[in-house]
Amino acid sequence: MGLLSAMQGFCVIGIVIFVGYVAARMQIGGPSAQMVLNRFSFFISSPCLMFAILSKEPLPEIFHPSIIVAFCSAMAVGVAFLVLNRIFFHLNAAESTIGALNSLYLNSNNIGLPIATYILGNPALVAPILVMQQAVFTPIGLTVLDVTTKGKVSAKEIASQPLHQPLLLGSLGGIVVSAISDRAGWFVIPKFLFDPIDMIGASAVPMILMAFGMSLYGSQPMQNKRNRDATVAVVVLKNLVMPVVAFLLAYFVMGFRDATLYACVVLAALPTGQNVYNYAARYNVGLSFARDGILISTLTSPVIIAVVAAILS
Repeated sequence: MGLLSAMQGFCVIGIVIFVGYVAARMQIGGPSAQMVLNRFSFFISSPCLMFAILSKEPLPEIFHPSIIVAFCSAMAVGVAFLVLNRIFFHLNAAESTIGALNSLYLNSNNIGLPIATYILGNPALVAPILVMQQAVFTPIGLTVLDVTTKGKVSAKEIASQPLHQPLLLGSLGGIVVSAISDRAGWFVIPKFLFDPIDMIGASAVPMILMAFGMSLYGSQPMQNKRNRDATVAVVVLKNLVMPVVAFLLAYFVMGFRDATLYACVVLAALPTGQNVYNYAARYNVGLSFARDGILISTLTSPVIIAVVAAILS
């Protein structure tokens, strides 16, 4: 049943991605269509979706112990890349930071939301990962990039980084409303205010998927031969090693079984988040390295998730 559900979910996701690809190929919407869909979903639809979901989600479900599995498995593969880089790749400090982020940073928005919605059946599962990445991994990564590229740390820029993440703000707003509603004993947002937020949020997943489909048109990965081995290592760590580590931690350390175990491993198999490319572009370091890792990780991730579904179902 788990495999069938996963395949049906991938079918839904794949069809919408294909529509986006065809739209880009036929130049429907012009050259800025992908950018418009990405920006609208990033700044408006996705925050509304996370707010609508989390505001009605009980706090114990939001802060589930499974976040420990996500954190530890991400740290494990990030450190593993740094060790491999020191032995084999010899990238400089800034590029190795991009490589570590490429290995551990989950795409909790563009791919995570559709996967959690259509395969795991609960979009709220990505919220703790989103908060963890923005509160822990992003500040650490930006601090290292500041030091290695500028020679100094911009504390103001690092501290303000979460304020530039609408998805994080929407998630935190939903968590606050959930806490207030739980204390009050009733949902505190009136229906006439909640319904438009919920309606706008419903547009997030299809826009995200169509924008991703548009991005696939004309893509030519692995053109930079210098970082080819490091890119392969990133994809292996992200798509293969991280789910295995997540399974071992979830099963043997945390004692998770059934749906919780399944969710931990599937979410660990999500591809690299596109935020990593944004960080690389901001500091003008490892651009092709970041892009190739994200693209290949994204294209191969569905195969890994299908295998996870076949085994754990």
